[in-house]
Amino acid sequence: MPGDRLTGQDRQHIAAWLAEGLAYAEIGRRLGRPASTIMREVTRNGGPDGYGADRAQEATRHRARRHKQTQPPAPPIPDSGHGRDPQAVQDFTQSFTDLLVQQGLPRMEARVLACLYITDSGALTAADLVQRLRVSPASISHAVAFLEQQGMLRRERVPGARRERYVIDDEIWLPSLLAARQMNDALAAASQRGAEILGVTTPAGARFESSAALLVLVSEAFRQVMEQWRQSLAARNAGRQ
Repeated sequence: MPGDRLTGQDRQHIAAWLAEGLAYAEIGRRLGRPASTIMREVTRNGGPDGYGADRAQEATRHRARRHKQTQPPAPPIPDSGHGRDPQAVQDFTQSFTDLLVQQGLPRMEARVLACLYITDSGALTAADLVQRLRVSPASISHAVAFLEQQGMLRRERVPGARRERYVIDDEIWLPSLLAARQMNDALAAASQRGAEILGVTTPAGARFESSAALLVLVSEAFRQVMEQWRQSLAARNAGRQ
């Protein structure tokens, strides 16, 4: 399947098709892979004239073993005295990260966000993130800049120090939800305008009118949900005082 690792059988096909003189794009099409994947595979395993399927498969296994050996183990996630199962927390963190990636976040940004999300404080310094994720400071810096731009975290000074820490709060999803509502409102308005211009008695106009009706209902439901959430938040905050 596209996105999975190449198999030994895939490599046998690549070797045979290279011998037939097929281009990377055609080989990729037959395997359901991007041409760039085929090009990288061939280039790092001897090139078009020296590519061998068995040799490429063994080289891949060797690289995988070497990466596994040199990869430091992930540090244990601090328990903070709550009696949590460290393995369960680690497994959840991984699955939550994968979910964020499926929703469109780049992998490193998703790892940083998940790492922050599972902390009780909701705040970590760059050094904390480097230690927990085993990545470079530059990777953390790029990820934090992206998440800050999206309104998913904020920076604050560590009290009594020059260092910054990165913070998330309970309203982490609010900016993206509000952006979705604004887009929905814009689509509803455009659909209503389209129905008026095309005429609701025509097939095209009726289509726009139907879309507008649905989008208006979604916007109204969203506003009601937001109002309920604000009331619930206010009641919860009052209860803590």
